[in-house]
Amino acid sequence: MEVCTVGGFEEVGKNMTAMKVGNDVFIFDVGIYLPPVIEIQETEPQVKGQNYTEQKLRKIGALPDDLVLDRLGWRDKVRAIIIGHAHLDHVGALPYLAKRYPNAPIIATPFTMALYNELLEDNKITHQKNKQIILKGDSSTKIKGTSQEYTLEFIHVTHSTIQCVLCALHTNEGVFFYALDYKFDNYPVLETPTNYKRLKEIGRQGVKVLVMEALYSGTERRTPSERIARNMVEDAFSRIRKSNSAIFITTFSSHIARLKSIVDFGKRTNRKIVFLGRSLNKYINCAIKVDVCPFKKEIEMIKYRNQVNSFLKRLEKERGKYLVVCTGHQAEPGSILDRIVNDETDFRFRADDNVVFSSSVIPVSVNIHARDKMDKKLQRKGVRIQTDVHVSGHAGREDLRDMLEMLTPKHVIPAHGTLQQEAPLIELAKELGYKFGETSHLSSNGKVLKF
Repeated sequence: MEVCTVGGFEEVGKNMTAMKVGNDVFIFDVGIYLPPVIEIQETEPQVKGQNYTEQKLRKIGALPDDLVLDRLGWRDKVRAIIIGHAHLDHVGALPYLAKRYPNAPIIATPFTMALYNELLEDNKITHQKNKQIILKGDSSTKIKGTSQEYTLEFIHVTHSTIQCVLCALHTNEGVFFYALDYKFDNYPVLETPTNYKRLKEIGRQGVKVLVMEALYSGTERRTPSERIARNMVEDAFSRIRKSNSAIFITTFSSHIARLKSIVDFGKRTNRKIVFLGRSLNKYINCAIKVDVCPFKKEIEMIKYRNQVNSFLKRLEKERGKYLVVCTGHQAEPGSILDRIVNDETDFRFRADDNVVFSSSVIPVSVNIHARDKMDKKLQRKGVRIQTDVHVSGHAGREDLRDMLEMLTPKHVIPAHGTLQQEAPLIELAKELGYKFGETSHLSSNGKVLKF
């Protein structure tokens, strides 16, 4: 078994791993790296709204460097592209790269596949030939290889979007297990808890290699349940006093469970709930398509720029009538909140208006800098801000310990972070008896590990 750590082993983003057994190669995740995309939007405003090309995205470092698979002679041996969940750092590069592997089917859960098809439509990509196979959590499918038949199993797991899975590829060399991203939430808002029973069974069968996220491996905690965030949202709304002030709340567009909590408690404000922004519209439509959007009849969605502008003009005069859920929690250029804060709309924030950030700042410099600027502008306008009304979707150190103890893999490879973020997982593995360089392995983008 050979593993090529294509991308996501030196940064948070552009996750992509390729695994080879015999003459068969399997790709896990094809994610985009968003910071350079955000930077180019700021420095080249003319590209906003335009379609990016593969060449442009490669040039700015937004795509995983899968050309390494050409150099290895692996490209024509790819039998399947397997996507774990619907976040852009796991699926966002696939519209640009799938055409390089035309004979490889794309395998994903219904929500993830719906989002992928939305991305194709957004980018006006119509030439893709890849077969699409929808596989639900806690189910499996067969994949024909050159000398053996493989079983791909999706194990349901909780995370900060819906229909996330851990991927187990059963081979005659043992199980290759791919665990990006997850948290162990025993009280999820929308879905069932992680399938611990199946994880233990696979551990007993024998996992040869485990690639697992290490983003918060240095954080001594179990990540709190989404139920905690739900309580925080309820509390945030209860602290808003003035009935004639504007209320804005922003969160990750893909976080359907969080949006449910926002709608549930937002109804108590007796305001009309309006969702603004293309990204929110996209993820909500995907959730509706796969029948996992229990609040669809309780919201109004406004997507197009002229409709958004018209609504914001109305909101300026009727600020006490609406609760606005919008994009912009990372202060992304062109997002609804970014445009309002920069006085690019007919709505102007006033003293005692409210903005609730039901999110954390993604820990990359471009986001940290942008949010700092946005927060200062809001403060100067006298807006009342509540930040970090949020719990993470990523495993803490103790959740990672649980995963290692359930799966007992022969080899562990940390992923989804910088060297600094991955190193503590090596230390944790050492506590559990793994030896660095023998059974636990730090990798880098483009490197090949042989087992």
